[in-house]
Amino acid sequence: MQARLEAALARAAEIEQQLADPAVAADHEKLKALGREHARLDQIRRTATRLDKLNGELDQAREMSREPDPELVELAEADVEHLEPEVADLQQELQQLLVPPDPLDDRDTIVEIRAGTGGDEAALFAADLLRMYQRYAERRGWFVETVSLSEGKLGGVKDAVFKVKGDAAYGRLRYESGVHRVQRVPATETQGRIHTSAATVAILPEAEDVDVKIDESDLKIDVFRSSGPGGQSVNTTDSAVRITHVPTGLVVQCQDQKSQLQNKIKAMEVLRARMLDRFLAEKEAERARERRAMVGTGDRSAKIRTYNFPQNRETDHRINFTVHKLEAVLDGDLDEVIDALRTTYLEERAEY
Repeated sequence: MQARLEAALARAAEIEQQLADPAVAADHEKLKALGREHARLDQIRRTATRLDKLNGELDQAREMSREPDPELVELAEADVEHLEPEVADLQQELQQLLVPPDPLDDRDTIVEIRAGTGGDEAALFAADLLRMYQRYAERRGWFVETVSLSEGKLGGVKDAVFKVKGDAAYGRLRYESGVHRVQRVPATETQGRIHTSAATVAILPEAEDVDVKIDESDLKIDVFRSSGPGGQSVNTTDSAVRITHVPTGLVVQCQDQKSQLQNKIKAMEVLRARMLDRFLAEKEAERARERRAMVGTGDRSAKIRTYNFPQNRETDHRINFTVHKLEAVLDGDLDEVIDALRTTYLEERAEY
């Protein structure tokens, strides 16, 4: 850890020199990238400084605990009892900060939600998940932009695709990929029986132009009339767009924008994100396993998380983590479970 810390501090000093260069200030993209890296390294520096200070206070308290004065010893032992767990927590935090970041974590993200097993109840649950992520984005000050939305009966959602723009949006949401299961009594159930339904969530990193090159000749583009609730353009013009990438068979469609051009732009964003995700899955065996487990078939058995209404419980089965505040979770209070997943992920990465 010490070697990584020294390297991080040296890199922080190097970036500070680069940021003072007028040529860098004129290059907005480079300035933005260096700014993000400097913010991460500065957090490491501040955490290391705080840890050094607490370690000094702990050493001093331990030394004082060996004094002959009983009152002084009592005070020193109280300080030791207070400082030891604080130092341990800060050491763990610093260790996680020193894990080399995934370069995709700072990206915006595209979220896909689809109703799985369970009919109308699955569509209602998919609508609950859509609202949950929208509320979470609001809590973090992120911007949500709908790409496509197909509504079901009773206010449910068959499938939804939306883009989330904000600080480390993909880095926070990437752990949400998988099959989510709900256990509750549906509104249509007359005998009070608990039903189990499922919906799938896929989190894709936004692809930049340099990540994925798409040959226009490989695309089959169809236009059709939008359907469902919307403005005056719905059902009146061929503004909806469906794009098929022939070599891979990937199909993306968008109908929520007002014009055909806007729908094509949004559909291409989703297509690039899916192609980037596929490319990364092919290049990295571990990520390939994650991607295969991400959506699966939508069957209830392939679950990563359960939302149990009778027990007011949300359980993430990957790390056996449970919270008993289901209403708050579905209202976007996701940080506790996401932080737990992120901690586990960083600890695993730190071992390599």
